Amino acid sequence: MSEMQYTLGIDIGSTTVKIAILDQRQQILFSDYQRHFANIRETLSDLLQKAYDMLGNLTVHPMITGSGGLTLANHLQVPFVQEVIAVSTSLQTFAPVTDVAIELGGEDAKIIYFENGNVEQRMNGICAGGTGSFIDQMASLLQTDAPGLNAYARNYHSLYTIAARCGVFAKSDIQPLINEGATKEDLSASIFQAVVNQTISGLACGKPIRGHVAFLGGPLHFLSELKQSFIRTLKLDEAHIIDLDNSHLFAAIGSALNAKEDTYYSMEEMVGKLSFDIKMEFEVERLEPLFASQEEYNVFCSRHSTHHVATSDLSAYKGKCFLGIDAGSTTTKVALVGEDGSLLYSFYSSNNGSPLKTAIRSLKEIYALLPADVQIVRSCSTGYGEALMKAAFLLDDGEVETVAHYYAAAFFDPEVDCILDIGGQDMKCIKIKNQTVDSVQLNEACSSGCGSFIETFAKSLNYGVEDFAKAALFAEHPIDLGTRCTVFMNSKVKQAQKEGASVSDISAGLAYSVIKNALFKVIKVSDASELGKNIVVQGGTFYNDAVLRSFEKIADCQAIRPDIAGIMGAFGSALIARERYKEGACTSMLTIEQIMNLQFETSMAKCKGCTNNCRLTINKFTGGRQYISGNRCERGIGKARTENGMPNLYDYKLKRLFSYEPLAPDQAKRGTVGIPRVLNMYENYPFWFTFFTKLGFRVVLSPSSNRKIYELGIESIPSESECYPAKLAHGHVAWLISQKVDFIFYPALFYERDEFHEANNHYNCPIVTSYSENIKNNIEQIGRGDVLFRNPFMSFCNLQTVTSALTREFQELPVTAVIDAAQDAWIELAQAREDMRRKGEEVLRFMKENHKRGIVLAGRPYHIDPEINHGIPELINSYGLAVLTEDSVSHLAKPERPLIVSDQWMYHSRLYAAASYVKTRDDLDLIQLNSFGCGLDAVTTDQVNDILSGSDKIYTCLKIDEVNNLGAARIRIRSLLSAIKVREQKNKQRTVHSSAITKVPFTEEMRKDYTILCPQMSPIHFELLQTGFEACGYHFEVLDNANRHAVDTGLKYVNNDACYPSLIVVGQIMDALLSGKYDLNKTAVIMTQTGGGCRATNYIGFIRRALEKAGMPQIPVISLNLAGIESNPGFHLNAELLMRAAYSALFGDIFMRCVYRMRPYEKEPGSVDRLHRKWVAKCRRFVSGKHMNYLTFRKMCRQIIQDFDAVPIYEDMVKPKVGIVGEILVKFSPAANNHLVELLESEGAEAVVPDLLDFMLYCFYNQIYKADYLGTSKKAALFSRVGIWGLEKMRSSAAKAFEKSRHFTPPVSIYQLVEYANPIVSIGNQTGEGWFLTGEMIELIQSGVNNIVCAQPFGCLPNHVVGKGVIKELRRRYPLSNIVAIDYDPGASEVNQLNRIKLMLSTAQKNLKRKDSRSRLSRKEQR
Repeated sequence: MSEMQYTLGIDIGSTTVKIAILDQRQQILFSDYQRHFANIRETLSDLLQKAYDMLGNLTVHPMITGSGGLTLANHLQVPFVQEVIAVSTSLQTFAPVTDVAIELGGEDAKIIYFENGNVEQRMNGICAGGTGSFIDQMASLLQTDAPGLNAYARNYHSLYTIAARCGVFAKSDIQPLINEGATKEDLSASIFQAVVNQTISGLACGKPIRGHVAFLGGPLHFLSELKQSFIRTLKLDEAHIIDLDNSHLFAAIGSALNAKEDTYYSMEEMVGKLSFDIKMEFEVERLEPLFASQEEYNVFCSRHSTHHVATSDLSAYKGKCFLGIDAGSTTTKVALVGEDGSLLYSFYSSNNGSPLKTAIRSLKEIYALLPADVQIVRSCSTGYGEALMKAAFLLDDGEVETVAHYYAAAFFDPEVDCILDIGGQDMKCIKIKNQTVDSVQLNEACSSGCGSFIETFAKSLNYGVEDFAKAALFAEHPIDLGTRCTVFMNSKVKQAQKEGASVSDISAGLAYSVIKNALFKVIKVSDASELGKNIVVQGGTFYNDAVLRSFEKIADCQAIRPDIAGIMGAFGSALIARERYKEGACTSMLTIEQIMNLQFETSMAKCKGCTNNCRLTINKFTGGRQYISGNRCERGIGKARTENGMPNLYDYKLKRLFSYEPLAPDQAKRGTVGIPRVLNMYENYPFWFTFFTKLGFRVVLSPSSNRKIYELGIESIPSESECYPAKLAHGHVAWLISQKVDFIFYPALFYERDEFHEANNHYNCPIVTSYSENIKNNIEQIGRGDVLFRNPFMSFCNLQTVTSALTREFQELPVTAVIDAAQDAWIELAQAREDMRRKGEEVLRFMKENHKRGIVLAGRPYHIDPEINHGIPELINSYGLAVLTEDSVSHLAKPERPLIVSDQWMYHSRLYAAASYVKTRDDLDLIQLNSFGCGLDAVTTDQVNDILSGSDKIYTCLKIDEVNNLGAARIRIRSLLSAIKVREQKNKQRTVHSSAITKVPFTEEMRKDYTILCPQMSPIHFELLQTGFEACGYHFEVLDNANRHAVDTGLKYVNNDACYPSLIVVGQIMDALLSGKYDLNKTAVIMTQTGGGCRATNYIGFIRRALEKAGMPQIPVISLNLAGIESNPGFHLNAELLMRAAYSALFGDIFMRCVYRMRPYEKEPGSVDRLHRKWVAKCRRFVSGKHMNYLTFRKMCRQIIQDFDAVPIYEDMVKPKVGIVGEILVKFSPAANNHLVELLESEGAEAVVPDLLDFMLYCFYNQIYKADYLGTSKKAALFSRVGIWGLEKMRSSAAKAFEKSRHFTPPVSIYQLVEYANPIVSIGNQTGEGWFLTGEMIELIQSGVNNIVCAQPFGCLPNHVVGKGVIKELRRRYPLSNIVAIDYDPGASEVNQLNRIKLMLSTAQKNLKRKDSRSRLSRKEQR
């Protein structure tokens, strides 16, 4: 058939199946849309049957698209087209004027930009679940469905700020609003607004949405109000909205338009193909079944049936009663106990949006049953709504929920030492020591969605919760969902469904993952035995036998599940009321008559007391009483702020830093300078204000942060996973641009002041150092040159380095004026620091004189921004505690060294010093603030915890983000205070211990018979390196276990916020040591250390911590570095070893260039790999030889290249070339990048990977730059120049041979890479791969490789700046560049990665065809 009469497009989405049949005129003959509830085959079969019944047995040309279509396409032998291509084909056919298309699906969100024939798309990465299924989740919270939300949203009055980052966050914002009585109308509209914000900030990533906008996909088609929210936010007028009839079917229509002539089937054949089961290969790992047999399950049931509470019949009861109410986030629980602790009445119900109504319903029930002569003599509330209940019913007590849970657990097992509570939305692990709550861990804003997650999932698969839980018990192959966020799990489950996993496998997998999340992500135990011996589990989620069983399997323990697991909070509250009751006391609680007549109304207001603008919920009760919630300080309630007079140094510091009065406009002879109030300005503003004012500039400081400021900059944020303080910078700069200042000054400070001489270094964090680069490359007005933006890289080490940097930057000003101004500014900065210290000492005196306690709220300088700390300091003040900052006490003590971490960031050195001071005082405690997405805190939180808990202090860490719901913070702070109170009552003595660790050196003696284990990074290089080390007399072994299992082991031993490479490195090492293969008393571990400013220098600390945790502290860890960070007497980095390593790296680079270039085109499959193995053997002999002759080496280089050059290949075959750049381990390690090179080759492309040697040259070059611009040692720079010269010289023979060859290109010099990178990023970006990453991308583009995969660990700090952060600028300068940033992570969905890579490849193929047709045209013209 040459003529295509009918085409069939099939779109398999994550939640629905769509089909469209078109005729020759592109008219739709049939189309339909159906949810598939994970049963893709039957759903598609139904739809095709419908079409067959309506249109008869047509012959159609089919084409499949969609995130779930790939495996199906292979099965049906139908071609597959990438979704975005399908969508863009439909748009170019039906709406050619489109500039931007926004498409939301069930699980994915995309923005597609059309610019002069180029299609560029952004797709949600591994984060960002705010799509159709997110809307369904939110709808179920409001007890409606998506169309119901839409109907509510039509009548909204005001919008709430709901976190737009991810479904879990949004939930934790919405739940309190529901509990506080916000209307469904307002909440529905706010949910839609959150989806809009998420799509714009998470996907546009720095690329504005302008022009004609089309809205596609189910949610935008069916939910008119969601579309309205987009139109409102993007400020679109009628002319720019593209209305389409079948926008939800666009991918299906597009795939029909892409149908191929040579594939056709009759409709009957198509239906027939789907009539039998599809077997798919497993990509998602499987786990062992929960129960092997029915008998095993029966034993389990009988064991758990023994833990029950004594109950009595309330109607026949005589005596006093005690009431407990637990108002949770999604449910309300009530318990009534008798004098002997027996349970008289219990109640458990969903809140249905009103906790008060639910509680009243229960109280009415109680009074209906209560005998006339029985009284409730004391009452107590707990939980989220504790204060609301107490205010509404005038209860006697309120207690923090952790204490209530302890009382209840101790009732079942007085020896309890751990309580694990998994509720609808919160997860708590309460550790008990000496009958008191010792520590509390709660899920932060992330990784929640515990019980409600299973519930939502059951719903999406059309199951009830009970049936879903039952299905899990005897599942044969439970799927392994990993331990990352709910959204990751969603995509893993989707993937498993596509592979044909049954509902029971999914349910069992979820049960496992909820527990793994609780243990390894929230409680962060490496070994479940750390939990304790007597464990009580509770919370509604544990009613699910599958969850309980998976806990017992993973923790290898027998837990106690009380029969009242779901109402333990209420039961505990009732027991507290019983304990606090004194004979003859009267209760303040309302009588039943008053409760019956209780009228209440809920209204909303905004507090105008300060910039927080808290949204207050005002509950008014009968008799004029009112209860206000939502406020972060006392002012909202109408009281004056902090009338208790407790000092708050957060407030003091904010005023001390920013209360300077700028020059009047007529005095500012040199004009205006704008300074953004962000990141390092919270440390150094006194310096910059003084400096510019002395020079005669009027300083314009951006205002205090707030939500509005954040939204000003949302369009230009290039990376969705960076921390909130960094995201705010875009808004501050945008505000300054609107003020039309003469220039904006935002310096990049590589080194901070050297405040702690004993520390290893004094860097700023990679984000603080380089964030101004992101501003420069992503804010359009700066890119276009509309505004002058100055961001010099400089060292803030001492006055001298600062002055030299400033005289270089401000050459237009008189040198002496700059020097004088800098000197005055330095003095002012020192004064500001001194004032903070003095103030700290003053508060300590105040505490002593008034017998008060204090909290050091330790964070970064910018955590004093109220928009970032969300009023936590005021919250702490309201409990009658003084609040100090970390830098107000960091001068009073020093940590004992060496610390287990590499102490190299100045802000963090303060944390360690502050913690070291706190541990010496009984009246001080420390709470650490940690911004979500802060990579460095993976290092610091563990260290601060060590310092405090090592001396018996309680460590509390609060994770903060753009979410301003303080529920979790309140619980943590109150639990800390309650634990302190109990400790004081017991008068417990502490001993203060040193924070120093003993490092085990690798001695000369050990060298003889120790095996040194080295983690695998790049197999092609490391097999040669191993030979080199062996030749130098070390028993050296490169591990070959870089696989999924190693990553799981890593997750157990490393802080889960650490980056993916550290998980792989530590995982490989621990996996090997635990394998039983090695003698642990004859084994050492080696790891490189660059001494740079990213986390990699701390991998050594991670390894030591893991060894300690696993009980192997005797194993020495060798640091391989040239910076003199650590040395070992038995390990020598001498000239011989360096030569052998250099030769190995050079050979590896040659192999990499040759193999990757020739293998995709070889005529005889396997010929390139065979040649590679042959040469590897020869090179190993050379590297291990006694004398390595340089001439022989040169000759070998030439021969290798000639041999590969001569491999028979298909010379006229053209494939797209794809460069791979990124973080060094993820770039080179196939295990880390999911075998990216093989994937590209199998997809018909050729991989191009830059040399490993270049990374070494980059490390050398950095020293030269630092000596020239940052005032570091000239000697190191000279050594580095010699190093570069030597390595380039060694590489020269290979470079020449590559140049002469027919198929290869030579490497470029490191100095050339500097030239390439410099116009885009400063060479001062030296953390991680730094400027070198940008340089490599440009080198690839210059050599004709326009397609690039930038592989990076999820949340890698330097990559926010030099990877994702430069893509926009690279696309502007090199319009043909086709770059995709792929995040790698243990929880990342390979389907998503694959989709994004496929899209990049399809663009590459299209560009290749264009190029091909252009060259054919020019050849014709020449003829």
